[in-house]
Amino acid sequence: MKNKLILFWVIITLVITATVVIFTKPTKLGLDLVGGSRLVLEANPTNAQVTPDMMSSLQFAIENRVNKLGVAETVVQRSGDKRLIVEIPDVSDLEQAKAYLGETAELDFRKPVMKDGMPEWEATDLTGKDLTRANLSTNSQNGQWVVDLEFNGAGTKKFADLTKQLVGQPMAIFFNGELQSAPVIREAITGGRAQISGGDSGFAYEEAKKMVDLLNAGALPVPAKIVEENTVGPTLGADSIAKSKVAGAVGLGFVMLFMALYYRAPGLIADVALIIYGIFLFALFKAIPITLTLAGIAGFILSIGMAVDANILIFERTKEELKAGRTLFTAINSGFDRAFTSIFDSNMTTIITCAILYCCGTSVVKGFALTLAVGVIVSMFSAITITRNFMHLIFGTGKLVHPEWFGLKKSEINEGFQSVETSREKAKFGILD
Repeated sequence: MKNKLILFWVIITLVITATVVIFTKPTKLGLDLVGGSRLVLEANPTNAQVTPDMMSSLQFAIENRVNKLGVAETVVQRSGDKRLIVEIPDVSDLEQAKAYLGETAELDFRKPVMKDGMPEWEATDLTGKDLTRANLSTNSQNGQWVVDLEFNGAGTKKFADLTKQLVGQPMAIFFNGELQSAPVIREAITGGRAQISGGDSGFAYEEAKKMVDLLNAGALPVPAKIVEENTVGPTLGADSIAKSKVAGAVGLGFVMLFMALYYRAPGLIADVALIIYGIFLFALFKAIPITLTLAGIAGFILSIGMAVDANILIFERTKEELKAGRTLFTAINSGFDRAFTSIFDSNMTTIITCAILYCCGTSVVKGFALTLAVGVIVSMFSAITITRNFMHLIFGTGKLVHPEWFGLKKSEINEGFQSVETSREKAKFGILD
């Protein structure tokens, strides 16, 4: 009983935490619900003909770039032989939208030279193409935001050779043509790592984060220019959000009413667990965060049905055990343990299907698959852990005095083998001392 009480208070703590997340984190909505920007890109290679492989690479790069910059549920689709249509949700500023797509990460390292008696910075062959990754961190000495760089094999050698040449001299780091810092090289650096400090004033967080995102996104595989730009309104909008809320509330209400009327006391416990499940799931959507489109909301509501389905399997099995004459404690444990295999198998097939949809589907299908998969995983926790804990705390040590609380008649209860059970854990499957 002590462990069950501890688990109960853990669940309550998680509910409070999830509630705080729901009220403090914003909800990210997709293009169909809040609108956004629509851009048309045209591939413009210098000395080559546009091929389908080029367009596929460009489409993949654009999707990765925009998503890495924190904009989810983008729609990137082909239009003709050399155009891409890009729709970005919740970004109504066209300049901001163009910045997501058009900015390049031109990082290069330069060395000091004298030309006509004037000091200048001369480009070297060490550039952003030699990077493996960029990370955001803080300077341990002054706490300012810095960008850590890690080079690949070729870049590590170039950087070591360059720092060896410039011992005692400054080396400039330029990003998109602007000087970021010019540290003096004290000794050759052979570890393949460097740091951009942003000079004496340092970087603002947003500036450093944007630099890291652009560097990690990389350059576009094919030069492309924006040939059309406009903002788009939500295709579904606030009215559809309101209708979705009503539909979800009505559906959830009927499900909870059915569970209470048909399964009585266990049904009421399942209803409470279902409410907790909804709180957990919505908090996860906000914490990850997952961008909700109408398809994603459909996945959310569908996962509620999956959660109820697990409880139905458990309660039906529990009723069968009670009809066979098992004690209440034994029947509850048998109901959960023997239904678990069916619950696990059915949910795993759903999760596998969601994984296939996420890997092979478009962005809208991916949103549906992701919300459904997360919902199914949380529903297993809800049915197996939360409902079971509440059932044990309420009925675990009692006797079946009122069979009608479980939707049964006294005439349906058979006489089982009667014995004094000295250990409740051993009574799990009717094992006696």
